[in-house]
Amino acid sequence: MEYKLTPKKEVRKPISNYRLSIIKIYIRQNNSTSQLLPENDCMPRPRVSAIICTHNRDKYLGAAIDSLLAQDFQDFEIIVVDNASCDRTYQIVSERLSHQHLKYIYEPTLGLSVARNTGARAASGEILAYLDDDAVASSGWLSSLYSAYENNPRLAIAGGKVTLIWPPELQPPSWLSPALAANLGAYDLGDDIVYIHQPGLTPRGLNYSIRRSFLEAIGGFDVHLGRIGKKLLSNEELQVTEIALQQGWQVAYIPTALVAHHVAPERLNKSWFLQRGWWQGISECYREQRCGYNSLSQLGRGGERLVRGLYKCLKYIANPALRFDNFVYACAQIGYLSAALGFLLSSKSVYSQENLKL
Repeated sequence: MEYKLTPKKEVRKPISNYRLSIIKIYIRQNNSTSQLLPENDCMPRPRVSAIICTHNRDKYLGAAIDSLLAQDFQDFEIIVVDNASCDRTYQIVSERLSHQHLKYIYEPTLGLSVARNTGARAASGEILAYLDDDAVASSGWLSSLYSAYENNPRLAIAGGKVTLIWPPELQPPSWLSPALAANLGAYDLGDDIVYIHQPGLTPRGLNYSIRRSFLEAIGGFDVHLGRIGKKLLSNEELQVTEIALQQGWQVAYIPTALVAHHVAPERLNKSWFLQRGWWQGISECYREQRCGYNSLSQLGRGGERLVRGLYKCLKYIANPALRFDNFVYACAQIGYLSAALGFLLSSKSVYSQENLKL
């Protein structure tokens, strides 16, 4: 099944004295039509569309928007996609709506990939730059990203270095390894531009840009991947990177496109990482299913990796960080195996039902 960024029917209303475009999109799950109210056609199309998808993050959202308003790059728009928030999100955005670059969208269907696709449909720029709602972009973020695309027509995806902003009263715990810190968003491949050849090294979604024409050509982000409320699904960027590389596009790490990411205090506990690992395994299983892997082979691979993770837990029992790192890895394999088993049983059930109809 493809998830296409299909053109939307538009309802336009006259605008008087608007310096910005406020867009509200209402999407029905079983109806592809939507309404855009209102849109300013007098504004020239920007080169870059910076998109923030947000769900109940009013604590950090204002700083994220302000970091975009302070960019040294001028030819861009900012689109905030409010993904079914019930906190002060709209108030935070409305306090800044006097800025001519800013747009607001309400997307009622929960899901990060849904929100990203909604932002892409509303965007005018050819380059889409996604910033998380709890991140802060450096002033040269958009300039660095746009320069990379301008100088390379084969570049489909680019992202930059991510540093972590720790809560004032907290420090990294002793059980947190550098690999697990990546689950908090940390991403650093050095100080030189790196072209990615392994999908696993793809830029982090919190600091992620993509060529709009490429995203449209592949049908957008898969809505079955990416966080959905409290379900910590992931791998949507990895899947898109994999497609780009298969099609001969380039993916790049741009160190000067720097973003800092807030570490929420509630994430600094072991239960969050275990939950994150579980959902990571489920996400990887689904992504492989989309690539044609069968459930039986997945059960074999997942079983081998589970044993390997548990063995390393014992091997590094004296090292708190490596021990917990491998325990999270093992937990991810349990999630992976549970998903593979679920796919296998569901496929057998469908097969049995089809036989009963014969």
